[in-house]
Amino acid sequence: MAMYRKLSRTSSQRKALLRNQITALLYRGRITTTEAKAKEIRKGVESLIALAVKEKDNFETVTVTAKVARKDKDGKRVKEVKDGKKVTVYDEVQKEIKKDLPSRLHARRQMLKVLNPVVEVPESANGKKRGTKKIDMVAKLFDEIAPKYTERNGGYTRIIKVGPRKGDAAMMVVIELV
Repeated sequence: MAMYRKLSRTSSQRKALLRNQITALLYRGRITTTEAKAKEIRKGVESLIALAVKEKDNFETVTVTAKVARKDKDGKRVKEVKDGKKVTVYDEVQKEIKKDLPSRLHARRQMLKVLNPVVEVPESANGKKRGTKKIDMVAKLFDEIAPKYTERNGGYTRIIKVGPRKGDAAMMVVIELV
């Protein structure tokens, strides 16, 4: 018996497909795909969520002092003249940051091996770089998805059959986060 479904693809194509599908499912919450793909996606998503639930509180908060450039009302850096040169003015700011403990850092790197980068494009900036923002999927897993499932022992996804696809009669399903 095989350990996984080959999905009629080479190994590199199959890995890319599953990474894209897993990232899309975690980003959107639900996707429509074939039954065989959904069963493979479920394995990856369940393990990622289980890892996130296990490591979600494994960090310490640290206060650091950072130098930040002072800005005027237009958002431009404030400059003043010192010794005949224009120099940017900096303010010192106290910031609290989350510092991952070693096991959470390892979990973060394991997740980054599977998840693809996500760029959110607003409709007004369609086709342009301006206005786009990168979504940190690992942070979303730790901060949004994992807290929902702390009381649950597995079973984070649900597969609902939709019906056969029109072209080739492949069974289509909706896979979603519970």
